[in-house]
Amino acid sequence: MLFLAGDIGGTNGHVALMRAADDRPGHIETLAYRVYPCAAFPSLAELIRTFIDSEVRAPVSHCVLACAGQVMGDEVANDNLAWPILPAALRATLGLADVAILNDFEALGYAIDGPLAESGRHLCGPQLRGVGPSLVVGPGTGLGAAIYVPHATGGTVLTTEAGQMDFAPHSVRERDVLAWLAPEGGYVPVELIVSGPGLLTAYEALCALDGVMPALATPKAVTAAAAEESDSRAVEAVALFCAALGSFTGNLAMSYLPTGGIFLAGGFLSSIFDLLKQSAFEERFLHGRSVRAMLAQVPVWVTEHGSHGVQGAARWYMHHREATRTAFAEGAVA
Repeated sequence: MLFLAGDIGGTNGHVALMRAADDRPGHIETLAYRVYPCAAFPSLAELIRTFIDSEVRAPVSHCVLACAGQVMGDEVANDNLAWPILPAALRATLGLADVAILNDFEALGYAIDGPLAESGRHLCGPQLRGVGPSLVVGPGTGLGAAIYVPHATGGTVLTTEAGQMDFAPHSVRERDVLAWLAPEGGYVPVELIVSGPGLLTAYEALCALDGVMPALATPKAVTAAAAEESDSRAVEAVALFCAALGSFTGNLAMSYLPTGGIFLAGGFLSSIFDLLKQSAFEERFLHGRSVRAMLAQVPVWVTEHGSHGVQGAARWYMHHREATRTAFAEGAVA
């Protein structure tokens, strides 16, 4: 069985042609894989059509897409995608029989027992995973999180919109940044700080608070300047970002007790790994909590996002199809 699998984020769209082996249950082979900048396409249908025209040589009628946001009826509710995602319109435009949608971090959760867990760089905590739930967190264009709960038949992933939680400042400087973001008070989501665009926002806020004009215009420029120590506010912005990420991750860890480990996913974090390692992330992950001793036993790794979202989406899709087939067969027998 051939099918398409995609991981569609706010910046890039990862698309693959997959093949499920009938004689090897659970085995999925990647036949082609491409990454496209979302901004280069007027619609998701055009992005997928480009992949089909370039890489697909046989008829394909099934597709699974991991997308930033949550499925609400026949559309995906999101704040960070380049265009609206409407499964029915995709089916009609591309001539597909089936377009299944799941959250992008739900897909990453399903990849935890695959190569995702094997490819990370250790950040803090023990070197080995314990038994129990695992957490995947990722700041990119937005901020996502999901929890993987293992069980005898594989595992279940609980999706979240944790990035939309309120930002909770820890230091006086963070309180000043929050006041700059919302001078009249009100809701400020944590992803407004803990994300790629959020890093730039933090830098701009620090410049404004210090009465200087921002010299940097992209998150990549901020991280480069921080690594070179050529801009003091870039250094402070990355430090603030890393510390806030530590607090956010610690809060989620207290909610789910992920003794199976935490995976911080995304190329953005991998690119600043050394800065993250030297930052207050670990102290803020642990600091001042009555469960500090427990959190100290939770391992944390940083892993490249890469094709893991596509692989997780494919694993979810095959499990979903098998569960549907089994339920249908049991219903027919009954």
